[in-house]
Amino acid sequence: MSGITLHVQAVPPDAVQLDLTSALRYFDLSPYDVVQLAKMRLKVLYGIDSSAGLAGNRMLAAMAADASAPGDTTRVPLGQAADWLYPRPVTALPGIGHAAAETLRRYGLHIIGRVVDLPAGTPQRLLGAGPARLLAERARGPDPRPVAPAEPAAHMAADLVLERDCLDPAQQHRAVLGLADRLGQRLRVEQRIAGRITLTVRYADRSSATRTRTLPGVHRPLTRPRRGRPGPAGRPRPAARESPRLRGPRRRPAVGRPCPSPALPGSRRRPGPRRRSSRRPCPSTLRDGSRTPSRSGRLIAAAENHEYTV
Repeated sequence: MSGITLHVQAVPPDAVQLDLTSALRYFDLSPYDVVQLAKMRLKVLYGIDSSAGLAGNRMLAAMAADASAPGDTTRVPLGQAADWLYPRPVTALPGIGHAAAETLRRYGLHIIGRVVDLPAGTPQRLLGAGPARLLAERARGPDPRPVAPAEPAAHMAADLVLERDCLDPAQQHRAVLGLADRLGQRLRVEQRIAGRITLTVRYADRSSATRTRTLPGVHRPLTRPRRGRPGPAGRPRPAARESPRLRGPRRRPAVGRPCPSPALPGSRRRPGPRRRSSRRPCPSTLRDGSRTPSRSGRLIAAAENHEYTV
């Protein structure tokens, strides 16, 4: 996509955002024609049959792409965003989860237009201050975020399009296992490991559900809490709710004495005389503590007056 415009932002796993403002003068084409040129390149060079959308900002463009079938392009004309959003379902708004949508549905608020017509205090009483503010902003269509070019995170993707609706759990399980096997083969060939896996399921009405899991690393057995291990006072040490963490030096290393090696699970320590010391412990010592909470391809681009496509 850098051959279309330099303002490219990847949105893993299957989308890319483009700012077409500079491409309009370079190609001397309309925004719609530039989008078709980008889709043609994806099809010819990579065999990707992408859906696209053209709108005045990134959020509207993403929603337009989600509403498009593979190979189609949906355009939201400038100045007509409110009319286009009015009949759309509330679940089409990004950031609105199923719990909030279910709460609105119980009160008959199925479409975005009805949410916009509500008094300001009604969504706040139903959802709370934060979600209500987000809903009000998204329902009216503005999105000031620019396209921020950045290198995408390394990832691999595999997809499967079923020819008909599948309600058999066994068949669904086989489909997911097949995708996992394909990804595993590619990881072994390229000698890589994955840290996180994401599963996206798209339904017949073009809605989708996404689940993400972080895969365990090789250090997980060392940081798993052990129940019943004796504590400093001889009492059984309670199991931690979170995994312990490794703390290391932040600004400067410890000097003046060697750092003791952390005791691995199953090893024994020789008892020695206890003595108090004013020196700080070695920063690399292992200590217990709770962890701080911390469809095909889609095309997102922009045109004149910051008009974006997905």
